[in-house]
This record gives sequence, C-alpha cells and structure tokens, in this order.
Amino acid sequence: MRFFVSVDCEGLACVVGAPGGTLTDSRNYAFACQQAVREANAAARALFDAGAERVIISDSHGGGVNLDYDQLDERVEIALGVGFGRRYPGMDDSFDGVLFIGYHAMDNTPNAVLAHSYSSKAYQWIEVNGVQMGEVEIDAAVAGETGVPVIFVSSDDKCVAEAKRFLPWVETVVTKQSFGWNAALSKHPRQVEKEIYEGVTRAVARLFEMQPFRVESPVTIRLHYKRMEDAERQSLADTRWRRIDAYTTESVFERLSDWL
Repeated sequence: MRFFVSVDCEGLACVVGAPGGTLTDSRNYAFACQQAVREANAAARALFDAGAERVIISDSHGGGVNLDYDQLDERVEIALGVGFGRRYPGMDDSFDGVLFIGYHAMDNTPNAVLAHSYSSKAYQWIEVNGVQMGEVEIDAAVAGETGVPVIFVSSDDKCVAEAKRFLPWVETVVTKQSFGWNAALSKHPRQVEKEIYEGVTRAVARLFEMQPFRVESPVTIRLHYKRMEDAERQSLADTRWRRIDAYTTESVFERLSDWL
C-alpha cells in the first residue's frame, strides 16, 4: 500500500496564529512546525503499522519549508519546497489514498481559525463549477483525477464539517473547536496525536469504502479577489483569465490540475 500525506499548519492542535497577520508571522508558528511533525508522524506510524510500503509526507504550508525533517519518521519520503509543477509530487494512480493533516476551512467560513483558500491575502473565495470550494475540496479533486481518494482529514471542527459535506466517506479527527480567526478551544496535542493514529488506522481498514472526489470537466474557476487591483493585474498578465467584475476573474481548464 502507498499513501500521500499532505501537511498544512493552520488546523493543527493549539495553533491559532495571532491577530494582524498570517500564521507564519506569529509567535505560534514555531510551535505549529513542531506539532505538524508530531501529527504527521502519528499518521505515518499508523500507515506503516497497517502495512504501508511507501509513505510520502508533503510539507504543504506556504513555501513548503516548515518542518523539522530529521524528526520525521525515517521510513517516509519527504516532498518539500515549491515549483514541482504538480500538486502531488511522487504520487500516481498506484497510490491507495491521500491524507490531509492540519488543513483549514475555506474562506467565508464563520468563526473558523485562519480560514482561507490558498492565499489569505489574495482571495475572498474560490468557485469551481459554480460551487465555492476550499483547499480540502480542490486538493481532493486533483487527487481524484488520478483515481486516488482522500481517506483522512484532521483539522478544527469547521473544516471537518466542510470535509464531511463534500467527502462523506472520509475518516476525520477534530483537533480543536474554533471560535474565531485566532480563537480556539484545543484538545491537548498529545491527545490529538493518539486520535490521529487511531483515525488513520480506521481509515486504512475502510479503504474499500473510499471514493475519489471528482469535478466535471471542463472546469470553470472563478477567483474572487479581496482587492480590485489584484483582479485587474491577473487579467492583464494572463490572457487565460477574463475579468467578469471588479473583483473577479474566470477561466476554463480541462482539469483542475491544469490550474494548480
């Protein structure tokens, strides 16, 4: 069995960032990097204990250089940095599942910690074929293009509810209850690690129930920007995108992976 574990940072236990900036700008960031390793290791241990022969862990937050790599389980392979030209480096249709650790809710989610979609500074929200989607759904759909299902998601209660809405088969762990952009009631980090191990174990046992998440092709993507000048700049710089109002650009792709 082969698995791909994508690790973000906003949805981890005891991570809320700080007012006025991104998580990476806050004092909470150093802890987030440490906790990301611990939660990723919990998932990796469960996968190997269930019989996995290959596990790739992807450092998927920001510029992709956040984790303390020598603290990761030495059996894993590590995807880090940016510029791969694809969303899942090293993964193909021989993989059995994708896991999302520390993901976060999409933009426009009330009372969700650090909720955004790919860029908290650029986008107000993103639509795919007329449906608002966040990183959980879009990343799941890209994996679905190769027939690989998302089998596990860990995050705050708002993101887990979102994941269940789009991926009803997925196994989940709630790391914290969100009360606002920088406010949460979190489980203890070590308790979350135990629950991730148990949740991933359940997910592997239920592989036969998991389904690839797909969107219809061709794919219409609308980017709703927070600032008018950003929408203007994109439509002028890339002729694939047309501006449909002051804040919004639209483009059509054969597949989601042609955009990401």
